[in-house]
Amino acid sequence: MQITQQHTQVLIVGAGPSGLMMAAQLLRYGVQPVIIDSKQGPTDKSKALAVQARSMEIFRQMGVIERVIAASKAVAGAVINQEGLEVASLALDGIGDGQTAFPYIYMYQQSKTERLLLDYLTLNCCPVYWNTTLLSAEQDASKATLLLQTGTDTQTLTCDWLIAADGARSPIRKQLQLTFNGDTYQHQFYVADVKIEDILGDKVSLYLSKKGFAAFFLMPEEHYCRIVGNLPNEFDNREGLQMDDVIPYLDTITKAGIKIAHTNWFATYKLHHRMAGKFREQRCFLIGDAAHIHSPVGGQGMNTGLQDAYNLAWKLAGVVNNQLKESILDSYAAERMPVARELLNTTDRIFKMILSRNWFVGLFKKWLLPVLLKRAWGKPASRQTFFKRVSQTGISYRDSQISLNLSHANQIKAGDRLPYLKVFDEKKQQETDLHEWCSKPGFTIIALGKLQEIDLFTLAKWITQKYPANLNFFYLPPSAKNQLVFDIFEIKGNQKKAIIVRPDMHIGFLNDVVDIDMMDNYLQNVVGFVSGQ
Repeated sequence: MQITQQHTQVLIVGAGPSGLMMAAQLLRYGVQPVIIDSKQGPTDKSKALAVQARSMEIFRQMGVIERVIAASKAVAGAVINQEGLEVASLALDGIGDGQTAFPYIYMYQQSKTERLLLDYLTLNCCPVYWNTTLLSAEQDASKATLLLQTGTDTQTLTCDWLIAADGARSPIRKQLQLTFNGDTYQHQFYVADVKIEDILGDKVSLYLSKKGFAAFFLMPEEHYCRIVGNLPNEFDNREGLQMDDVIPYLDTITKAGIKIAHTNWFATYKLHHRMAGKFREQRCFLIGDAAHIHSPVGGQGMNTGLQDAYNLAWKLAGVVNNQLKESILDSYAAERMPVARELLNTTDRIFKMILSRNWFVGLFKKWLLPVLLKRAWGKPASRQTFFKRVSQTGISYRDSQISLNLSHANQIKAGDRLPYLKVFDEKKQQETDLHEWCSKPGFTIIALGKLQEIDLFTLAKWITQKYPANLNFFYLPPSAKNQLVFDIFEIKGNQKKAIIVRPDMHIGFLNDVVDIDMMDNYLQNVVGFVSGQ
């Protein structure tokens, strides 16, 4: 399919999860991007498997969460084995209760994620131009000029903004001569999607041995699982390797006599941990694997790419729609680069420990690690900290240029993700939650505390006259059924609280008074709303 237009506001290169999410989010704000990919179509391989709570919250906001839940599987726990013997069992069932509507780690194949997002694009009349390759990209202060090839035909397309979602080998990143610093793990690894005769249960199994490691991740379909492990040195550079070749080695590590009935997919690969030196170069932004790649520890990769798109899309849409000043785009790299850097460092440390053949590390893994894990897991605070990190619900942008904290509260500050708190709607006499209040595109103002009718009228009038298309407004007066909300936000007596929630459900503004002038100052001078918007 040939692209008929010669110019587009946003061109997305790469129709993997990050690129598709970028397109889907732009569509929510009325921006119709062009999205291309050199592949023939979406992947039929499972690839990334874990979907974290923060990604589930995005799917809920998009209105597609029921489909994800119906085709996914929640992980109930993890079992760690040493030389075939169980040394620790960590329950994950409901580990995030009270922190999110999705208190689990969910197994939901990348192929399903891509199909989910593709269907969302189709419903919004946004096609993906498959079999379309970017040959070259040049940019100046006002636009990017791209040479594309579809089949044997070439064409030139210009765009206001270019999104590089074209993977770890990103041709765009290379053409822009951006660094991609990091390293490659020396070991060779394998991944296999298999059907196993045994009943697997609902826990992830990690097998550690002096000879290597293997991890079994459950799939939603019964008896199916993902196996990931390192290959022995004698398999280096061996051509035509198959799962049958690996099974004897797998047996020596697991000592479980696992019987594989069928192999759907088997591949060998090298793992890298790298990060681009810039996430933006003039009119171009890097998201997903084009910006950062790391080990699969914790199932963070695809989810981080989805979060990149989620963070950037509302800002870019605001600029494209002439609602926000272009300066807000600087906050994308400022917010997401520290997240990627911390993720690389954390996953690298854990992965190196798992792979280490050092005798001291071996002693630590065999004797101390199980004890430390059991002790930490026995403390609710430790489990909550673990969940916040792995679920990505703990990511905060407190130091961002678009976070303004004017509150004396100690627990929650501007930049934090809006906490998931249930709310009882006194008027409708039904239960909802703060995240549901933020389901519509745009910013959301939440006023907590007792306000007079005239104050509510003035607030509504200000929003209607100045921000009719960009601000959603909710008011929560004190009540016994909603006391927890007031406690979490540290509101006592007759105090009030004003919260402005960004479109990506992070708190942008937090104040101990409900003051229109201060909120207007935040929107105009901190966020950068264009006058009249």
